Amino acid sequence: MTKNLEGGAVEEAYRIDDQTALTIIHHLLREEGLFVGLSSGINLARERGPKQVITTILCDSGIRNMSKIFNREWLEMHHFSPDLPLESIFDKKIH
Repeated sequence: MTKNLEGGAVEEAYRIDDQTALTIIHHLLREEGLFVGLSSGINLARERGPKQVITTILCDSGIRNMSKIFNREWLEMHHFSPDLPLESIFDKKIH
């Protein structure tokens, strides 16, 4: 937990794998024009699957991630795909 959340009430916490977060943030960039980082991608991942209404705070931009998660060469070197369809991630279990 980060310092800015210390002492706060956390209703729910969960983890998702890196590829799932990457799929979400690249989808948001392509389809919605939202340039967000992995924290925002994690916030938008839900167990309920596609076609759900989700309200969240987009807590980071993608600017700090330009050299990695928005760099196709870096993604390929680390065996990540920015082009997976969003629907493909909802078959995975989110913890």
